[in-house]
Amino acid sequence: MSALKADVALIEVRAVTMAYGANVIQRNLNFAVNRGDIFVIMGGSGCGKSTLLKHMLGLIAPSEGDIFYSGTSFYQASEKERDDMRQRWGITYQSGGLFSAMTLAQNVRLPLELYTGYAASEMDDIIAYKLALVGLAGYQSYYPSEISGGMRKRAALARAIALDPEILFFDEPSAGLDPISSSLLDDLIVQIKESMGATVVMVTHELPSIFSIANNSVYLDNISKTMIEYGNPVDLREHSDKAVVRQFLTRSTALEGEINER
Repeated sequence: MSALKADVALIEVRAVTMAYGANVIQRNLNFAVNRGDIFVIMGGSGCGKSTLLKHMLGLIAPSEGDIFYSGTSFYQASEKERDDMRQRWGITYQSGGLFSAMTLAQNVRLPLELYTGYAASEMDDIIAYKLALVGLAGYQSYYPSEISGGMRKRAALARAIALDPEILFFDEPSAGLDPISSSLLDDLIVQIKESMGATVVMVTHELPSIFSIANNSVYLDNISKTMIEYGNPVDLREHSDKAVVRQFLTRSTALEGEINER
């Protein structure tokens, strides 16, 4: 792959339409995720946030448009090129996605076995280090059912960073957590992102997470079925001219009449 210009966006979504047959979920999505961003995909229930994440991960192909990674089209790339791209990603799912029949060490070991040639002892060292990074030192032999929900989220993060990814994707990382555990997970995401120099893309509706860690965002509207805002969520909360965006970011009901008239 040739050298890239410094101003090339790490991820670029270009004119993407998402649809299931004739049912359009979102249309004409255009935005960029820059290196070092903590980028939030946000919007009301049913607007297609998780569906967009699946398109970005290559699990669903767009009906129209394309998604570029460091200037290279994902959907026009060969299967080998796509595999190479995916190996630079780490992914955590809303439920954690850990394999219940595997210990935490075995869960973290899996990507190392699939994509590296490390010796078993080297893998053991990496596993211990990654679990320690997320506050789970000494939990290698535990099964997911033997630890709390917050710990399972952190174990899933340890697996996601096993290969030192360039991009970390999160689908509702704080779902099901109490406010304290959610705040601790936010802090951990920032620490991991900074220590690894990674870029973060996350789907979330949690305002504390959005405002405490995100610096960029896109808002998907489930009525017009397209993006209607894009930028720093704090700026959008204070200055957006879209009533629905301000309502979402303040959880205010005072704007309901204006929203219904838009």
